[in-house]
Amino acid sequence: MSDEEREEKELDLSSPEVVTKYKSAAEIVNKTLQLVLSECKPKAKIVDICEKGDSFIREQSGNMYKNVKKKIERGVAFPTCISVNNTVCHFSPLASDETVLEDGDMIKIDLGCHIDGFIAVVAHTHVLHGGLVTGRQADVIAAANTAAEVALRLIRPGRKNKDVTEAIQKVAAAYDCKIVEGVLSHQLKQFVIDGNKVVLSISNPDTRVDDAEFEENEVYAIDIVASTGEGKPKLLDEKQTTIYKRAVDKNYHLKMKASRFIFSEIGQKFPIMPFTARALEEKRARLGLVECVHHDLLQPYPVLHEKPGDYVAHIKFTVMLMPNGSDRITSHPLQELQPAKTIDDPEIKAWLALGIKTKKKGGGKKKKGKKGDKAESPAEAEPMDGTVNGATSQD
Repeated sequence: MSDEEREEKELDLSSPEVVTKYKSAAEIVNKTLQLVLSECKPKAKIVDICEKGDSFIREQSGNMYKNVKKKIERGVAFPTCISVNNTVCHFSPLASDETVLEDGDMIKIDLGCHIDGFIAVVAHTHVLHGGLVTGRQADVIAAANTAAEVALRLIRPGRKNKDVTEAIQKVAAAYDCKIVEGVLSHQLKQFVIDGNKVVLSISNPDTRVDDAEFEENEVYAIDIVASTGEGKPKLLDEKQTTIYKRAVDKNYHLKMKASRFIFSEIGQKFPIMPFTARALEEKRARLGLVECVHHDLLQPYPVLHEKPGDYVAHIKFTVMLMPNGSDRITSHPLQELQPAKTIDDPEIKAWLALGIKTKKKGGGKKKKGKKGDKAESPAEAEPMDGTVNGATSQD
């Protein structure tokens, strides 16, 4: 075995230390999500909540591995975003932005943390009001969450990425919703948030990815976005884009002084992970980022929108493909939902009945044990019960 192969082997889930780092990042992510959710109230400024989320990740991750000899990188792996109603994702405004939340808003919280480059991410959807969520809001949340539950059960060693793509589209259709185009689920590796193995949300002629098979000891960020609209979001205003990632394989000699200054700052502070322009000096950033993006030195994460009146739900989780089965390490329970649609399709029901741990294999007679495993019983299988959704399968 070459040194390179040994290094690769040591950095996957076969190493207990790597598993611990993923789980530590996940613990911070789950706590941050809870904090951010508690701050989401009518009239609260979105930028203030995003800042609190990022600060909490930095603080919590900074308390880990303080006494080790070798310096360990840690912190925000994806800036806190709060996208409302028909906004799809990536809304993390600049300090000068005055946008506030309103009662009844459907909010999508999206964030990530890393410890030594081992990344955990999460996205969660919540409606800002007390009581039961009904109507199309409930349908679209149920569509995204049921699709996530199905994906969790189909992402297992030996299965193919295209099987998951087809399944999540079928689930969304059962709720009369669409999976949003252009959203990709990626394999995670150390310091790599967008690994080469990819699960497409929708297979179409414009977007192609290589066929891939899931393998043991891999980690994935499963990203599901569902919409009551057409699922073909548009970029309305480039100025809303504030999240970028350094394209490490690109080089260009920048002409403007402001661009060179900002690009140097990005290289020092955010060499690999996505970052928010809020963390840069705002006036210089506005000038400098344009040239950096124009020459492909930075990859933007655009803020896309469905049509006004449409609702968008976002569920994202991190899953480790362990030898004893899948371990979903990031999630948060959903509010009480009462979707108008129910799942009648036998194939979808069969996917939802699959166990997550390998020890649960054994055919249809496992139902009794399955019933007692609350963390894995998705409420969408019987959505009219209005029960809180079982999105917390972290066993």
